[in-house]
Amino acid sequence: MKQRVLSGVRPTGPLHLGHLLGVIQNWKKFENENAFYMIADWHALTTEYDSKTTIKQNVLEVALDLLAGGLDPAKCTVFVQSHVKEHCEMSLLLSMLTPLAWLERNPTYKDQIQELGDKELHTHGFLGYPVLQTADIILYKADIVPVGEDQLAHLELSREIVRRFHFIYGKKIFPEPQASLTRVPKLPGTDGRKMSKSYGNAIYLSDSPAEVDNKVKQMVTDPARIKREDKGHPEVCPVFCYHKLFNAEQESLIAEECRGALRGCVDCKREMGGKLKEFLAPIYERRRQFASESGKVIEILNDGARKARKVAAETMDEAKEAVGI
Repeated sequence: MKQRVLSGVRPTGPLHLGHLLGVIQNWKKFENENAFYMIADWHALTTEYDSKTTIKQNVLEVALDLLAGGLDPAKCTVFVQSHVKEHCEMSLLLSMLTPLAWLERNPTYKDQIQELGDKELHTHGFLGYPVLQTADIILYKADIVPVGEDQLAHLELSREIVRRFHFIYGKKIFPEPQASLTRVPKLPGTDGRKMSKSYGNAIYLSDSPAEVDNKVKQMVTDPARIKREDKGHPEVCPVFCYHKLFNAEQESLIAEECRGALRGCVDCKREMGGKLKEFLAPIYERRRQFASESGKVIEILNDGARKARKVAAETMDEAKEAVGI
């Protein structure tokens, strides 16, 4: 039997190129009938609880991005987290047995409190994010969780919660989930920092070719190259990072010409932008097609929720029996 897989993405806005390389392509490696991929709208509320109507719209946008990125709902289950009530039920159950100290020591919690200092995040939901994440995973008895490095601490906490459940109730129900890390390096945004919606430096899967061109033109390059004749250092240039991913056959030549000041940054951006648009063209076209058939997208999500609920309900019944309620 193939191993069960569960992962999710928060609908806090449209997905960008970093999500495509680091999330969607990683999910596709496990694309089969035992793979469950959710749009985690409850998780979005942990930081966007005051967003009101935007999360619902973002759910559809993220669904379009996942499908445009190549995720095939005929091969895996794609669903919305809040459409499966057992996620909340299991999270409540686990919150009863998870020590508060385990949550407070989570390094991601402390880092995000600092990083998102403009938001009031001293809430029960934000602190309990790993509990809900654990509920997501164990509802499907997932063996593998494709995640980024920033989620490893959460996943270790999930294993601890699973062990504590088994110890207290004397019945082993859930596998201890293991991480599958993406092998794609972190993709820089247009300003050289990590690509992020909050930094305003992202290239989105929904961007038109003209928008991609405009963003590529604005990309920072090697700060040491002030003049055209200055020799460059491709290893520190965000544009060269893109060449390595989307123009790999020219990587060595581009690096050599950059170091020798034989090509300018404008020409380098223009060539990279062309290759990037070639790569994004089928994704952009698929997204445009799915966007014109929104009813079909909603049907895919509803079908995914039905499949997910069947598995989640069976697991929830086992957990309740073990607990004695």
